[in-house]
Amino acid sequence: MMLDLIDKALLKLLQKDCKQTNKALSNALGLSVTAVYERIRKLENNGIISNYVALINKKKVDKAFVAFCHVKLVQHSQDYVIKFEREVRKLEEVLECYHISGDYDYLLKVLVEDMEAFREFMVKKLTKIDHIGSTHSMFMINEVKCTTAITL
Repeated sequence: MMLDLIDKALLKLLQKDCKQTNKALSNALGLSVTAVYERIRKLENNGIISNYVALINKKKVDKAFVAFCHVKLVQHSQDYVIKFEREVRKLEEVLECYHISGDYDYLLKVLVEDMEAFREFMVKKLTKIDHIGSTHSMFMINEVKCTTAITL
């Protein structure tokens, strides 16, 4: 699907605040409410908009300890990869998991309450997954930039 300038402007507005009414969006874009509704439906139906979420302040819910874990599997067989990915999807502490190139196989973004909770996560959950050869963890000192918005 080709995005025109109006689609891009609409997506920018929705990424900033998806709870805006269609009327507010129509005023900002100079379109009718119906035109805005139809464009949003088209973007949803074509998979451009995949979900609507509430972004939560980590500190307000006592989950401000962010760690990044590199994970290396003992082997790169299809079975090991499939099993690891299936198991890591079940871990509620893991916000993001990427299969990456380089010295390690995966990069995980982990969110927990504090260092003690991170240790418990590592010992009781992550390292219990079969076929993990090694891990390497780094901890966030300060969040310099955090956005979910994609510039179009």
